[in-house]
Amino acid sequence: MPQPHPVIETATAAAPAAPTELSLEERLTLIHTVMSARLDEAAVAYEVNTAHIPTEPFDLADVVTGPVDTGPAPLPEPYPTPVAALLQRAHHRLVTGGWCKDVLVDEDGARCMLGAIRAEAGGDSNVEASAVAVLLDAIRRQFGDHVDSVPSFNDAHGTGRIPLRMVDQAAHLADARGL
Repeated sequence: MPQPHPVIETATAAAPAAPTELSLEERLTLIHTVMSARLDEAAVAYEVNTAHIPTEPFDLADVVTGPVDTGPAPLPEPYPTPVAALLQRAHHRLVTGGWCKDVLVDEDGARCMLGAIRAEAGGDSNVEASAVAVLLDAIRRQFGDHVDSVPSFNDAHGTGRIPLRMVDQAAHLADARGL
């Protein structure tokens, strides 16, 4: 009797699963790994390519120097209107001469916002008053109507960063208004 052929079971390969999309973290990790490998290869190539170049030691004191005293920054192109130009000059005075609080002028010559405006007004009380009014308006636009005066706003700050910024913004506002 003939022997039947043995049944051979063949495993059918399952279709490959559809690739899943990588999350942002997985993509960033993959890119970081690839870039690190490339940078490591580039560093080795650089070392190999530059190993034959002779170098002489040098003293950093010959290379690193201190800043050059260039003097005060020049005043930018002045605004064409008197109030805007006054506020611009006051801002420049605060930047170059220093800012202070609680007094118009301190012992070092630094000035508060009102002191800088008064110094730059040169005795013209009408232009000075208009500049202070525009400055107070600019302050109230940003900080609210509870601000009583320019001196109280100036004295409420520990550094001149915000007061100087407000004088500059007031100059832009005065220019926009044609003052």
